[in-house]
Amino acid sequence: EYGYVIGVGIASAFMCTWHGITVGMARKKYGVKYPTMYANKAEVKEADAFNCYQRAHGNLMENYPQFLMMLFLGGVEHPLTATACGLIWMAGRVAFALGYQTGDPSKRMNGAFQYIGLLSLLGLSVKFAYNLVSAA
Repeated sequence: EYGYVIGVGIASAFMCTWHGITVGMARKKYGVKYPTMYANKAEVKEADAFNCYQRAHGNLMENYPQFLMMLFLGGVEHPLTATACGLIWMAGRVAFALGYQTGDPSKRMNGAFQYIGLLSLLGLSVKFAYNLVSAA
C-alpha cells in the first residue's frame, strides 16, 4: 500500500509544476521580467496582483519539504491514511493558490483545510518516531 504514498508524492510534484506555470503566465500577463522576484508598483501597474501569484508559489515552496518528509515517514506505518492526508493537503494547496491568485490575499484562506492533512501527517510521523524509539 506504500505505493499510494509514493503516488501522492509524485502527484505533488506535478502540483508544484502547475504552481510554477501559473507564476510564469502571470509574469507575461503583468509584464514582470526575470529575475525580478516581486514586482513593485513603480515599475508594474498591477504589481499586487502579480505578487499574489508569486507569494502563493513561494508559500508552497516554503512548506513543501516538510510535507514530503511527513508524507513519506507517516506513510510507513499508515500508508492509506497518509495517502488521504496528502491528497487533502494537495487539494488545500490548490484552493489556497486559486484564492490568492484572485488578487485578494484574504481568499487564500479558502485553502486553510490543507492543515487538516498536514497536521494529521505530523501526527502520523510523531507516532512513527515514537514507535521506533520505544522499540529500541
